[in-house]
Amino acid sequence: MYYKTKIIDTVRIPPHRFEEPLEEVTFDILNETYVGKIDKKLGQMLTVIDIENIGVGKVIMGDGAAYHEVTFNALFFKPELQEVVEGEVIEIAEFGAFVRIGPMDGLVHVSQVTDDFITYDAKKRVLVGKETNRRLEEGNRVRARIVSLSLKEEGKIKIGLTMRQPGLGRLEWIEEEKRKSKK
Repeated sequence: MYYKTKIIDTVRIPPHRFEEPLEEVTFDILNETYVGKIDKKLGQMLTVIDIENIGVGKVIMGDGAAYHEVTFNALFFKPELQEVVEGEVIEIAEFGAFVRIGPMDGLVHVSQVTDDFITYDAKKRVLVGKETNRRLEEGNRVRARIVSLSLKEEGKIKIGLTMRQPGLGRLEWIEEEKRKSKK
């Protein structure tokens, strides 16, 4: 899920950037400092959307830089447990499929792809259902549910996904099931 969040923080403007427009410098420094960082409560920061207020700068003796209190809005991506997400399969491995959901990747373990027994074709890098012959390969669009989640501030992200429920799976499989249920 994407969230817009208001943040108040202090930004250090180095002396060599004093002649540049304050809002541009502040915008650059905020993006350099925070973009890509993970906060357990907020998720991963994607970008600074806008700056609402830049307070009067204070110079600290011995530093020479100006410190400004800044209020800004930022865009975060935070996956939630049980959230249904759509993404693209970016890699197939013997143990499952990695799916890109927003700026993060999740794993659908082979046991969570379908109710069918899954085999891995190493030459074609594809997961194949034994009875249904359904195939999952790189580039496929899928819908999955987040069943496990670990966001650590050091940047370690683990997202477990399942596609073993009605309405989940490769998008073509979902459409196929819809057509069958209408007959």
